[in-house]
Amino acid sequence: MSERALRIFLPLAMLALSVLAWDLVVRIFAIPPYVLPSPGRVAATLIDDRQLLGQSLLVTLTITFEGFLLAGLGGIALAVGFNRWRIAEYALYPYAVILQVTPVVAIAPLLLIYLPQHLAVLACAWIVAFFPVLANTTLGLNSVDHNLVALFQLYKASRWQVLRHLKLPAALPQMLAGLRIAGGLSLIGAVVAEIAAGSAGAGSGLAYRIAESGYRLNISRMFAALLLLSLAGVAIFFVLSAVSHWLLRRWHESAVKQER
Repeated sequence: MSERALRIFLPLAMLALSVLAWDLVVRIFAIPPYVLPSPGRVAATLIDDRQLLGQSLLVTLTITFEGFLLAGLGGIALAVGFNRWRIAEYALYPYAVILQVTPVVAIAPLLLIYLPQHLAVLACAWIVAFFPVLANTTLGLNSVDHNLVALFQLYKASRWQVLRHLKLPAALPQMLAGLRIAGGLSLIGAVVAEIAAGSAGAGSGLAYRIAESGYRLNISRMFAALLLLSLAGVAIFFVLSAVSHWLLRRWHESAVKQER
């Protein structure tokens, strides 16, 4: 069996074994569904509550996409500004670090006080996803070979030409790595904020459904919503990985090796 086939087969085999073990444990120990539902019951809940869960998934994915978009555009733009004006980096970068290391679960209740619910959840998704894009893009722009920069200057290229034709292409792998990280983190930020909103009695996303199901001991729906969140996170990762591979496949070593 080829290496690529193994990379597909082994995770699927582990998933099947895990589901089988889960089902056997529930059956052998006769665990009630309000403690641990069986995989079949969770699948049935997904079908029965598909409309409610589908609407909640759409709400969560919308917030995730908006937060990711804001984090991507803002992080790249600020990184470019840092690269051009070092005084801006010295003045603002420490605050970006403070924003990153402050737990979002502590910020979310405060944001829900001062902002409308939608904007508060969006702000949490943005806060979590912003720093990886900023840090990785800044690192990529600052890591360009100084000999190439000197060559561009020798040919009297403008700062805009150096940025467009040298620094941004050279920083693209690090930039895409930051975006891949930000995709998953934006989902995490949205989930944390939705849980905080749910504790305040408001919300309509999947995280709110999880909290609501816990209060009502509807554990099957809780597992179904959690499964949808996991699938959404996996889908985001694979989509961003595919975009990264497509952009790098012709010239960057990390993508070229995967093609072989």
